[in-house]
Amino acid sequence: MTRYLLLFGLLIAALTGCRKEYDAPVPYTFSAATGAGRFSTSVRQAINGVYTVTDGSDVFGPQVVLKWTYIRNGADTSHHLSVYTSNVGYFDMEPQQQLNGLGVSGYWRRLQNTEIGLVQLTVNVRRNGVVSPFSGSLATGDTLVISGAYGNDGVLPSKKLTMTYTRPLNSRSFSILAHRAGGRTSDLLPASENSLEIIKMASRLGATGIEVDVRYTKDGIPILYHDNTLNLRLIQKNGLAGAIESYTYQQLATFVRLVNGEKIPTLEEALETVVNNTDLSFVWLDTKYVRSMTQVQSIQRTYMQRAKAAGRSLQIVIGLPSDEAVSLYRDLPEKADTPVLCELDTSIARSINANIWAPRWTLGDQSAEVDVMKAEGRSVFVWTLDEPQFIQEFIDRTRFDGILSNYPCVVAYYHYIQQ
Repeated sequence: MTRYLLLFGLLIAALTGCRKEYDAPVPYTFSAATGAGRFSTSVRQAINGVYTVTDGSDVFGPQVVLKWTYIRNGADTSHHLSVYTSNVGYFDMEPQQQLNGLGVSGYWRRLQNTEIGLVQLTVNVRRNGVVSPFSGSLATGDTLVISGAYGNDGVLPSKKLTMTYTRPLNSRSFSILAHRAGGRTSDLLPASENSLEIIKMASRLGATGIEVDVRYTKDGIPILYHDNTLNLRLIQKNGLAGAIESYTYQQLATFVRLVNGEKIPTLEEALETVVNNTDLSFVWLDTKYVRSMTQVQSIQRTYMQRAKAAGRSLQIVIGLPSDEAVSLYRDLPEKADTPVLCELDTSIARSINANIWAPRWTLGDQSAEVDVMKAEGRSVFVWTLDEPQFIQEFIDRTRFDGILSNYPCVVAYYHYIQQ
């Protein structure tokens, strides 16, 4: 029984009897091999790319992006093959043992509705018009063809899916940032927003970095939680209500579970997970509190040092979304080695020497301001952009260094298909 079946059961238990009248539980998937199996580093690199879809294009679009990511669990590393589509969709697949070839299996999902299903694929190579199982090496003129079948809900795959390699992924540096550590609970992801589980999943959803919401408990523990109150949008029913700052961390850890059954994590647990388990390269700590920033600054420094010691290239920045947050930052007695991101206007970002300026996407491309800030050595991100049409326009027509989105799979799609 795979971990997906366990996840399916947990999702059903969490969703049964609660306020949602719709759900999209991850269906039972096939037994997968531990780690990478015969998918060596060179094989995975060969598979990464932009593919043309023939069979299945009516559901997944005429073109998709395939990209491998990984999760570390102690000494073990699990590799995942993701597929990103233009219509707010993704696949999450793992290596599957096959006698005479390389296979992957898992599930596909559309995030703007409840469409979901199983998928099972084989990696093939087309040589001189003949398609055969991929052995791990490509000769000149060879073309990868990944084919198999997909299904809907828990029905075994029976509908044909064929994807043919077209070109490499766009290699330009660009930050794809997932909102609320990976995505919103309301989008029915397999893990709750701002949880350790969604952090581990973020790269499979297309993200290269995450934004998390930081609040304090009554006894001064920084935690991840978006809303200012305990409510059934984010947690299972438990009898507690009111401001989250009214409860100690021990009370929250004992009595509160997020919608999909996870505990509310501390900021330290979240950053520990990023450093030790993921390949994420950026963390945006969104300031949702009004109290001294000293403790968050200390945690930020600690985990930047741990990432460096582990050989990780990881940025951790404190987000300043309001005048109050800027004041908290100004009150810090010592600001060296404290990267910050300012969401306010350029004059404020410049006055505090913010490393990153991050305006709202609704303000437009702001080409002149972006050019000036970049000329001053700052990066420029835009938030929170979810509409595919505008995501494409912002990637194609602007000079932003990254996009924060609830749908990192769409940002990944439009970024990686660029030529």
